Amino acid sequence: MSKPGRSQEPERHLEASGPHTGGSQAPSAGGHTGGRAGGRATGWPPSGSRVPRGSRSRRTTAGGAPGAPGAPRRARVRAWPAAGRRENGWHRRPALERVEAASLEEGMRLRVIFLILMGVILAIAVSDVLAGAVGVLRETRARPLTPAEQARYIQEDIAARWHTWSADLIFPTELQYVALGRAQQYARRIGLAPETSCGAGLDAPVGSVLSEHGCLTLLRATYVDQTSTFVVTVGVAVLGSEERRIAATGQLPVDDRVGVRPVAFPGTAGELFGAAQRQHNSWIAAGPYVVLSTAGYADGRTREAVPPEEILHSELWPTAQSIAGRIARALGDEPSAVPQCTQGNVC
Repeated sequence: MSKPGRSQEPERHLEASGPHTGGSQAPSAGGHTGGRAGGRATGWPPSGSRVPRGSRSRRTTAGGAPGAPGAPRRARVRAWPAAGRRENGWHRRPALERVEAASLEEGMRLRVIFLILMGVILAIAVSDVLAGAVGVLRETRARPLTPAEQARYIQEDIAARWHTWSADLIFPTELQYVALGRAQQYARRIGLAPETSCGAGLDAPVGSVLSEHGCLTLLRATYVDQTSTFVVTVGVAVLGSEERRIAATGQLPVDDRVGVRPVAFPGTAGELFGAAQRQHNSWIAAGPYVVLSTAGYADGRTREAVPPEEILHSELWPTAQSIAGRIARALGDEPSAVPQCTQGNVC
């Protein structure tokens, strides 16, 4: 057990610089003598320990032996701050800062590139919108029609008449025509046939040619003359365009026995008019239309029953030509008013 008031740390004594003699020890600088029974030295460090060179001389200089009053105490060696910082990654901080700076610079560069690209895209989009707006304004504002535009307007108006006009406009209920001797007479419409195809309403040699060139439909009506002696069926074949009509009529057969098939209406003056009663067939062109006609006698006489010379000198053929010609001219005439500007007649 330790005694109170005394330090438990063993007293440090340095061995005498001289050799041990006779088991006695040299007295310490402070007058203390240490020893044990038998006269063995009890100095510090213990025997057998290794003391660095020069350590004893440093400890015994300027003040006597260690442990003596007034002798400086041995200072403890503190660790260099840099060592801990290195262990904590302090030496890595500049490298991390360089990496962060490079990453930030790369991000800024990419952002600048992105902004430039977006600016270019927006500029192109704005220019396209402006160009489109200018084009729309140019197209929508009133301006004079060119001759080509006026011609196209006329062609389109004529080509659309077969479905924009009423049946009474295409086939008037009463038609004025010029008979022999230039007498003014009137033909009366006795019936309208249902709309049909060119193949069904025309004889095969004619219908096949028109169908090959894009015939859209066939409209038919039957008329009788002012005296109810002659019966005439008129057919309007609708081609897609005037070019197709020109190509089709160039291939039609030259035969007055084929053409539009007659349409008879029971209870009228033309109820006996059939295929056998046809005396003559013809056609006339107008724009995209081929207007065909076939004529016969209302009393039911067949072609074979009438001598050829009677047909040549009869009013039947001029009457049929006049009725079909009036219908064709109405369909192919230019419109009475052609616009002068894109928005009416005021530019």
